[in-house]
Formats: sequence, C-alpha cells, structure tokens
Amino acid sequence: MASNDKKDPFISLVDKLRSFFGFGNHPKKQTGLPGKKHFSIWYFIFAMIAFSYLQPLLFSPKTEAILYSQFKQYVSQGLVSDLIIRPESIKGTLAGPPKRAFTTVRVNDPDLVKELDESKISYSGRYENRFLSSLLSWVLPLGIFFLIWRFAMKKMGTGMGVMSFSKSKAKIFAETDTKVSFADVAGIDEAREELEEVVEFLQTPEKFQKLGGRIPKGVLLVGPPGTGKTLLARAVAGEAKAPFFSISGSEFVEMFVGVGAARVRDLFSQAAAQAPCIIFIDELDALGKARGMNVMGGHDEREQTLNQLLVEMDGFDANKGVIIMAATNRPEILDPALLRPGRLDRQVLVDRPDINGREAILKIHSINVTLGPDVDLRRIAGRTPGFVGADLANIINEAALLAARNDKETVDSADFDEAIDRVVAGLQKKNRVMTAQEKEIVAFHESGHAIVAESVEHADPVHKISIIPRGIAALGYTQQQPTEDRYLLTRSELIDRLAVLLGGRVAEEVVFNEISTGAQNDLQRASDIARAMVTEYGMSDLLGLVSYGSPRKALFMPEGFSTGKNYSETKAAQIDDEITRIVDEAHQRVRKILSERRTVLDDLARLLSQKESVQGEELRQMLAAAP
Repeated sequence: MASNDKKDPFISLVDKLRSFFGFGNHPKKQTGLPGKKHFSIWYFIFAMIAFSYLQPLLFSPKTEAILYSQFKQYVSQGLVSDLIIRPESIKGTLAGPPKRAFTTVRVNDPDLVKELDESKISYSGRYENRFLSSLLSWVLPLGIFFLIWRFAMKKMGTGMGVMSFSKSKAKIFAETDTKVSFADVAGIDEAREELEEVVEFLQTPEKFQKLGGRIPKGVLLVGPPGTGKTLLARAVAGEAKAPFFSISGSEFVEMFVGVGAARVRDLFSQAAAQAPCIIFIDELDALGKARGMNVMGGHDEREQTLNQLLVEMDGFDANKGVIIMAATNRPEILDPALLRPGRLDRQVLVDRPDINGREAILKIHSINVTLGPDVDLRRIAGRTPGFVGADLANIINEAALLAARNDKETVDSADFDEAIDRVVAGLQKKNRVMTAQEKEIVAFHESGHAIVAESVEHADPVHKISIIPRGIAALGYTQQQPTEDRYLLTRSELIDRLAVLLGGRVAEEVVFNEISTGAQNDLQRASDIARAMVTEYGMSDLLGLVSYGSPRKALFMPEGFSTGKNYSETKAAQIDDEITRIVDEAHQRVRKILSERRTVLDDLARLLSQKESVQGEELRQMLAAAP
C-alpha cells in the first residue's frame, strides 16, 4: 500500500513557523541515546501569543452583538430577559428557542428603565471593580518579564550576573582536560628540565619535605613572545595531572573599584579548595607593573589588585601543593616585591631556540602534514635564525595552505621557500605595476647588495635575490642564509655588514650616477650599526673603551622618560665625526668592490629583470666565471 506523503496544511504551517523562529527538530545523536531537548525562549513567546489569541475563542461564551435599535425592538416585544446593565454595555438573553446571549452598547436613554418595568423584564446592575483588573494589567506583564529575565540569566551562566563582578574569570581545566605533555614541547630543553622538577614537587612533595626543603611557591616564565611560555605551563599541568587555573593579568582589573582585589581573593580560595593545583597568570606585566609608575599619582585600581596579589602569595602555604606560575615578556617593569624569594622563587628563561631546537619544533608541527621527499627540515631550520615556536608553526601552516591551493598531494620544498618569504618579507604584490626605469633601479640595487655580500669575508652567503615587491614598502630583497647561529659579533663582521647594507645605494651611484629613495631603510640600519660601534661597543680607537650609550632607565621611572645624554657637547661632536668616518670608509670600500665587478653587476641586473628571482648558486657561478 502506497503511503500518502501529502502533509496536512496546519502541520506545514507549524513547520514553517518553527523553521522561521529557529527551533526546529533537533536530530538525535548517533550514540544510540535519545536526543537532548533544547528549550528556546521562542517557545515561551510563541505560546504566550497563541494563548492571548485563543483565550477569547476557547474560554469565553459565545455572545451575539446586536444594535441598540434591535435591542429596543426586542424590549418592546418582550423577547429579552436577565439583563445586566453596565456603564458601557448591556448584556442579556434573547428568547428562543434556542436561547442565546447577546450584548449591545449602552447609549444615553432615560426612558429605558421605564420601558423595562412596563414590559416586566428582569434587570440588574453590576458594580465594576477595576482594582483587580488594573492590578493584573501590570502584575502579569511584570511576572512574565521576570520569568524571561531568570531564563536569560540561567542561559548566560553564573558568571554573567550583576553580582558576579567579584568572581574570578579564571578558566579551570580538570586533570583530564589538559592534554598537553612535555612531549609537545621542543627547542627549550633547559626550561623544560626546570619545570619537570616542579611536576615532581606536585606529585611527590614528601620527597623534598622530609629533608626540610620547602616547595617553591611560584615560577616566573620569562622570554620573547611566541617562545612557548603558556605551552610549558599547560604541559606542567598535564604531566602533574593537576587542576589548572588559567587567567590573564588584564582580566583582574575592571572599571569598578575593588573588583580586581576581590577576584584575586576568589581565585586563591578556589585554588586552595582544589589543591594540589596550578595557578597560571599569563601576561603578568598587565597586573604586576612596578608601583609608583603612575605619573598622575594616586592609588589606582591596578595597584590595589597587585597589593592583594602580593598578600595572597605571602599568606599561601606552599605545602598545600598549589604552585603559582606566571609568564611575561617584560620582566624589567615588574614590581620587585613580586620577584623576591617566597613569592615567585624561580625565574625560568624561555629563550629563542637554536638550530637544533628549531628542527625539533618543525618536526612536532609537521607530524600531521604530508611532506614531500625533497623537504629537509634541517635546511629550513637553518634558514630561520631567530624564529620562535609560533613563527615556525606559522611557516608549516603557510606551506600547507600553499600546497593545498595549488592542488598538490604533498607539501614540497618550494612551498616552504615561499612560506618563509611570506613570513620574512611579506605577501607578494603581483599586481603592483612598476615602470621600466623603476624596475631597472631595483634590479641594480639588489644586485649591489648580493655582490657585496659574496665579496666580503664575514657576510652570510646569499640565498636568493628578488625584485618582486613584497610587504608594505619592499620593492625587492636580498635574502642571506646564516651558516650557523651567532651570539657574538666581531668588529670585522660589523664592518662587513655595513658594507652589505650600503651595496644597493652605491650600485645606483656607480651605474646611474644618480640616487633614489630606495636605500632609506638601508641607511638607517647602517647608521644604527655605526653608532652602536662607537657609543656602546667601544670599537672606536679615538674614543677608547668608554660607553656613551643612553643611561639605563631607573626602574621606577615612567615609560618614555629620558634623563638625557651623559657626555659633553665636545664628546658628542667627536662621536658624530667617528660615525661619519666609519660609514664613509665603508662607502669607499663598497664603491671599489662594485667598480671592479661592474660586469657581474650588469649581468646580474639584466638576469633579474628577466627572471625577477635569482638563486644564490647562480650568482656564485657568475662570480666564479668572471675575471
């Protein structure tokens, strides 16, 4: 027997209304359990509207409305009875069969009562008590709005009420929620070893207490942004299988006075109830900035919050098994009271990874990425000196997106090269139109940088030269690849770096006998190096082993406050002369190099104009073949 698929019109209307108001049927989960019913505020509103319209139809008796003139005729004929005369209406019963109720509007008719008495029709009046109706007219809507408000407050949760400002906004992760372990951390082995001991404090505190040792109260993670400070804190909680309270320093302070201090108290009371656990305060500098740095004076809300934090950390019993961890990349502005022993006992440096660390980080982030056979993570790590974990994760992600955009099956070496170029130099500006003259100037400019870099002894080898515009203002770039991580620079290396920076400007002078604005950033960086050599590094024979750099700013000085220079005007003139001399000597040296290799300069610029990108190996072959 065929089933009838045609829906009833009323059911179709209800389905459309449910779809319009957004509370359609919720499918059952695939777990075999009955689906969860979701209540919506639209159910309540729709029910109230329907009840308002259906009440007169379902619960009120059927009454016929007649004209007053008809009513007068029925009175004269004696066809009405049981009249109820009200100030604005008259209700009664019409003779049948069948009898039926009627109502009519009362008009000013002085003879009505006399006619009713003559026709011997029973009638009565009714006093209208409006108190109850007027009371219900505002009590009932008020009650409805109260119910809606209660429902909305429950939906928003306990942390959104008016009286919840003093509640801590810390996100609490249970023992099983923090699924990060030390296996997810790479490139910062020294910091990880320090924190492995913190895990041991939480797991076996009696091992240290039996010898009279005291468990550290707090650990401060210090390092540049993106090095993995928050990841380390989560790894500690995951390894220790302890509850993890995570909050940012800025979430304590509000516009209301006293709220921050109340939140600090609430956070520590919750932590004490769930010990052993970890409290992690990210971006501690937002809360723990040194007191007294407010140039406007006064005892502001942030300082009250910091005072409460210091009190709570002091009154906290370390043997309860609560470890306070904090992270910052600006330790120099923290209040000294935070850093003293007994509060943040240990300061762990989370530094930029070396080449081995970068390779390990790349391996972790590329676990779920399908790499091509030509990808060498060691080579990628060598091309990214100074990169932190967040930068390396971004490179892996960018390379994967580029490969997917080009419909590749694997992420190959070319995708990683383009991803590094994107992160370092910015996005390609393929639609930027350059005149032929501008393109030629940029080609010779970048060729000058590359040839000088390959000609001096201590410069990093050239990896790629490109005249494709990238980023905000870069019309081209010369990319050098360090052979190893460097932590010290000698005077000869700095002088060679000066020469490489001046290579583009000097190439324009040699070829065009004219200069452009393209060397602005190069000149600024060259001037900074020369000034640092003279004033900070003591590399000037004339000025000797004296540092003329800016004096160190006192801890409690407000930011931007300068105490001025600490040397005389005569010494300032000598400093300027020495800086000029160093730059001029580098300029003459570069001019000589490019004049001797003018043929290679012309050939490389011509090749760049054709291909827009030249690899370092091609340049080295051209230099080897040149006389």
